[in-house]
Amino acid sequence: MKSQMGQFSRALLCRMEGLLDPFFGRFNPFYHLGTLGFFFFYIMLATGTYLFIYYESTVEGSYDQLQFLTREQWYFGGVMRSLHRYAADGMVLAMSLHLIREMVLGRFRRARLYSWISGATLVPMVFLSGIIGFWLVWDKLGQFTAVRTSEWLDWLPIFAAPMARNFLLNPDVTDLFFRLLIVMHIGLPLFLLVCMLLHIKKASKASTMPPPSLSMGTLAALVLLSLIYPTVSHERADLATTVTTLDLDWFYYFLYPLMETWSMGAVWLLLTGFMLFLFLLPWLSPGRDEPVAIVNLDYCSGCGFCADDCPYEAIGMRVRSAPHPQFQDEAYVIAGNCVQCGICTGSCPSSNPFRHATAMPFGHSEALKSGIEMPHYSADGLRRRVDQALAGADRPKIILFGCAHGASYAQINEDSAAVVQLPCIGMLPPAFIEYALRKGASGVLLAGCREGDCFYRHGDRWLQMRLDHERNPVLHRNVDRSRVAICWASRAESGQLHEKLKEMQNQQEKATVANNT
Repeated sequence: MKSQMGQFSRALLCRMEGLLDPFFGRFNPFYHLGTLGFFFFYIMLATGTYLFIYYESTVEGSYDQLQFLTREQWYFGGVMRSLHRYAADGMVLAMSLHLIREMVLGRFRRARLYSWISGATLVPMVFLSGIIGFWLVWDKLGQFTAVRTSEWLDWLPIFAAPMARNFLLNPDVTDLFFRLLIVMHIGLPLFLLVCMLLHIKKASKASTMPPPSLSMGTLAALVLLSLIYPTVSHERADLATTVTTLDLDWFYYFLYPLMETWSMGAVWLLLTGFMLFLFLLPWLSPGRDEPVAIVNLDYCSGCGFCADDCPYEAIGMRVRSAPHPQFQDEAYVIAGNCVQCGICTGSCPSSNPFRHATAMPFGHSEALKSGIEMPHYSADGLRRRVDQALAGADRPKIILFGCAHGASYAQINEDSAAVVQLPCIGMLPPAFIEYALRKGASGVLLAGCREGDCFYRHGDRWLQMRLDHERNPVLHRNVDRSRVAICWASRAESGQLHEKLKEMQNQQEKATVANNT
């Protein structure tokens, strides 16, 4: 039942994301939610710096100065204020979608545990930083949320005197209160930035900026939104009157309407339960425990390709533990970081299926050994799968090397194509493409996740670069590229894979007819 729910949620997510593919392609915002979160933060940092120059941390000046920017300097100051607000909303949206997406795709277990826990820690900091920002305006919205927040905190038996007493009368709110708020609103986001950088610490070649076209498009959309729907203040805060009508920012204040109908204890229970769920999820749904990559020193030349390609810095390089006349370094695996993707096998020059016993430089085993590989899916096992797929075929078959997280292969006719499934398409050494063609395959179809949305971050990109001779090991130049095709598609887009396969078959049939005539 749990497996079926997981498959349904992943299929639903893929279909929703696929709606944007025709418009954005590999720049689909869903594939860049993490970097978009950073980008929104950078916008808030830039616009917040400008607003700070004008901001006056006093009871009267806090409201008046922002009103001046909004009305008298609407063409720049007002836009900056609106950008600050909408970027804050955008960060909450990007963070929430990123959290949901990683949870649905199961990217929170074992090696990803650090990233998940550190990411969950960012959630309360983002909301607290934003809520304090609304208080700095000190309008009716700031008044309402400050009073309601103090009442909510008073439910906890940790304060000597009720905090709500500070918001009974207008004289209770002093200039000191706003000086404290501005310090918190500057300090907390800076601490948040440090935590965001720590969040991506274990991800190799992690980016903190979305692609330039997506960045510029996002900024242009926010500027346009700021001009059409500028951010404006409510009426000046007045503790002598009761707030009745408000235009809430639902990204930050979705809990506050519940405080009107629920007890404060119930709201605390809801929030605490949600945060506990986030932190305990890796243990509530641990998944299968698979072996990590292993290094075969007899076949490791210390080239460092695997360490450079690993998406999670699970491979390091060090001085060779045993002296060797030719090689000085060796690779080693950091087990806690390995996600069992096998990309290291695809990057190892010794993962060459043409190697045989008499040609092995270090060992004398008849089995194919790679310098680094997965114990449960070795390079020798991959070669045997290719041999078995092509053995005894009545007519040449297309070999389909497919990623386990991409399109479905269940409906593919075995008479016309043989499927060799991999944990990640980045695990495929380019030499296996040439090997399959020489063994009699009529063509090779490479299938992986959507372009730019590899389950293991870089698998599709590394393979494409190897085919384009931009990254070692490369595909040999004598390979007939007309017999090699690529299809990047998700599980919800399996039809694209079937169409690509049918297209290859039609081209081969036409070529056969042309050769016969």
